[in-house]
Amino acid sequence: MSILKIKLESDPILRRKCAPLKVIDRKTRRLLSDMLDTMYEARGVGLAAPQIGINKRLIVVDVGDEGQGPWMLVNPVIVARGEEEELGSEGCLSCPGLLGDVWRSSEITVRAFDVDGNMVTIQAKGFEARCFQHEIDHLDGRLFIDIAENIRSADAQAEDDDCCCCEEGCEHCGEPCCDGDEIDKKDGQ
Repeated sequence: MSILKIKLESDPILRRKCAPLKVIDRKTRRLLSDMLDTMYEARGVGLAAPQIGINKRLIVVDVGDEGQGPWMLVNPVIVARGEEEELGSEGCLSCPGLLGDVWRSSEITVRAFDVDGNMVTIQAKGFEARCFQHEIDHLDGRLFIDIAENIRSADAQAEDDDCCCCEEGCEHCGEPCCDGDEIDKKDGQ
């Protein structure tokens, strides 16, 4: 297991279109395994090769119980997109401390090679579809901050998430922060 250094937003490699990989060998499998370990160590759900300084079309994705992974993919391509799009919050291991809202297709089909060189077709929905789109964007030199709305500090978002609306006032700040209508919305009712 090797933990690799993640490149940050200012690194020029993150702005380059990646070259396809021509051969899947032991070195490729080891790199993908190290990428997966690095992603887990960084508490991410996806990682693309340019994020670790490699200009190749490689990604790893694992969204836990919400998906089918872990995936270690070579030369992934989105071959179909559903008609519906969803606006969702995203962050990035290469842009620590930032979140933004990004419109993404809610369903996609990805075609790629697995670590054994077999062609795989993946039908992804929801958060897993969002993650594949985000990682494949990296392979084309695009960061989520290029297409995001409402870019904000993750720290500010965490403070908002900690803010608990209740009739007595907010646990976070002690101030009254809502009338009864917002309590139902926050509870998803």
